[in-house]
Amino acid sequence: MNQFHFLIPCAGNGSRAGTAQPKQYQWLAGQPMVMHTLQALARVPGLASGWVIVSPGDDFAWPKANWPDRFCLSKCGGASRAESVFNGLSAMLAAGVRAEDWVLVHDAARCLVQPEEVMALLQACSQDDVGGLLAVPLPDTLKTQQVGSDLARVESTLPRAGKWLAQTPQMFRLGALHAALAAVASTGFEGITDEASAMERLGLSPRLVLGSAQNFKVTYPADFALAEAILRSRT
Repeated sequence: MNQFHFLIPCAGNGSRAGTAQPKQYQWLAGQPMVMHTLQALARVPGLASGWVIVSPGDDFAWPKANWPDRFCLSKCGGASRAESVFNGLSAMLAAGVRAEDWVLVHDAARCLVQPEEVMALLQACSQDDVGGLLAVPLPDTLKTQQVGSDLARVESTLPRAGKWLAQTPQMFRLGALHAALAAVASTGFEGITDEASAMERLGLSPRLVLGSAQNFKVTYPADFALAEAILRSRT
């Protein structure tokens, strides 16, 4: 039976978050935000391994207490998320992880993910030819902005039917995702904003699996207060 592994790119600086340090290390509900992420993923039954991809110069003092079993740090992060994922996949293959195994790539800043959501993704995609991702249907009216205006003004309204907000984890065969990213590495991974977009470049259609609105990515300063409130409400 093919195993599944987590890969958590953790080399970004989170410039939009307005924090003095990379946002994944910002203290949140009693510990660095990324630790909430890792601990949630570690509760998924059947996990083979977890790989936390940090930059080569990362000097964060990772807490030893509550470090989840089967997770390891790999200092092979790159200049972009896509490069960090590609380097992490390369490290996994070099370490002997099978190309046929599943890898679930998850954002370090999605600290509110629940094991039940990941299990739903695993159940939906474990027999799929391509793989898939958690996502939620777009709930709001979508506007485009006028180009060249000195103020933000609406250009048009787009229909929201059939549009989804991509989340993570995103689940693909390790070898297939590595090959998809290798195919665009020479461009600096231009246009690759998530793993599904790399698979789409090959003409593949990843499966959409319903996620949760609470599985949002902590991005802006106001997001920290909301994430903390939700985390504390779960204890």
